[in-house]
Amino acid sequence: MNVSDTPSIAFLGTGSMSGAILAGLVQQREKFGSLSATTRSEESAAKIASDGVEAVALAAEPDANRRLAAAADVVVLGVKPYQIVELLREISDALRSGTIVVSVAAGITTAVMEAEVGDDIAVVRVMPNTPSHVGLGVAGIAAGTGAGEGAVDVTRTIFGAVGTALVIDESQIDALSSISGSGPAYVFLFIEQWTRVALELGFDERQAAAMVQGTFRGASELLAASDVDPAELRRRVTSPKGTTEQALAVLQGAGLDAVFREAADAAIARAKELAAE
Repeated sequence: MNVSDTPSIAFLGTGSMSGAILAGLVQQREKFGSLSATTRSEESAAKIASDGVEAVALAAEPDANRRLAAAADVVVLGVKPYQIVELLREISDALRSGTIVVSVAAGITTAVMEAEVGDDIAVVRVMPNTPSHVGLGVAGIAAGTGAGEGAVDVTRTIFGAVGTALVIDESQIDALSSISGSGPAYVFLFIEQWTRVALELGFDERQAAAMVQGTFRGASELLAASDVDPAELRRRVTSPKGTTEQALAVLQGAGLDAVFREAADAAIARAKELAAE
């Protein structure tokens, strides 16, 4: 595998997830070679190009996926899961030997992707999350059978530039997706709910947002800066027979442990359905 220390990266499709990764990489521009992307419309291409990325609208250049893929060391497939195989068939004969193909789509296995490309192409499956946009993402990396240590290291460098990158077995990737991949949505849901409560208690929108968002951010930063686990930090906030203890009793009485597991299981089941479609 002949990949530069500053690999050129092409994003074929820039949905919310791949767009977040691309935006994060732009902030680490010195670590990479050329950055390019395809989008559907010229309007969306113009927005991306303004960040120093060669962005091409497929509406204007229908063969742009093949052109950018042929010039890249790493090709990130940023389309919907059901479009992955079709995209690989479109670009497979344009890929150079040693190219690393990375998918960020849920449910589509490396085996499915490897069947569409040559044996000299390394296929890696990655499950990132949207905080990559601000350099605080979490990504799980699973190598296909033809992806060696070098391909994994390059992929880890790319996703490590926008957060934390964990190398895992592919059998674990759906479970990881149910925790960190979907995780930001869970956090945003909690913030929505507590903001609604604050509004019901008489605070205005500005005050409610400041209280809830500041608390979530502060608690996360405190955890990151601490050398103890979240259970201990929770105990330190919870005075015996105090107000926090009463609130936590209600939350724990609602069986959140079972609800969280049920939510994760539902996400994993849907990932398996996507793989079978």
